[in-house]
Amino acid sequence: MTALPDWMRPPRAEGWFAEDLDRLPEAPRHTELIDGALIFMMSPQRWWHGEIVTDLTLALRAQAPAGFRIGREMTIRLDARNRPEPDLVVTTAPYDPDRTWFAPEDVRLVIEVVSPESAHRDRTVKLRKYAEAGIPHYWCIEDEGGAPVVHVYELDGPTGAYAPAGIFRDSLQRPLPFGISLDLDKLAPRGSG
Repeated sequence: MTALPDWMRPPRAEGWFAEDLDRLPEAPRHTELIDGALIFMMSPQRWWHGEIVTDLTLALRAQAPAGFRIGREMTIRLDARNRPEPDLVVTTAPYDPDRTWFAPEDVRLVIEVVSPESAHRDRTVKLRKYAEAGIPHYWCIEDEGGAPVVHVYELDGPTGAYAPAGIFRDSLQRPLPFGISLDLDKLAPRGSG
């Protein structure tokens, strides 16, 4: 058995904190912090996932009004022990080329494209954590036979939890966080067999 590299050892007995991620240049890309534990995205990314993220980024950027930005693969510092990295973020934070994370109050929508290795975290853990942080909108995109299906959630203020706001196939129309109209069938080409 080989020894762990030094950078993989927590810097303190309490484990990892959000600010530690910025001091781990050796960590693999897409390293997240969930409940003080480092989560590495080690599985190869599916082409379908990448196509959905790219096409959705372009579609949202084309529709976003002034004051909104679409960010890819940037962490959100939910609290001292949680810094997940969603696939897409709709934010009102001003552009800063040196930014490495967003604050929850600057995030209007978080989008996760579900992969086999992230399914549990995307459907349960992150759903709860983003709501607890007060992020008003969450989309979880599933692969249904090659077609994207968008599960939309809105934050219910009195309970502090997400309430389902619809499941969308073929097309999606949403008034918040800004007017969004998507032809879901055009987001990822289906294979020819």
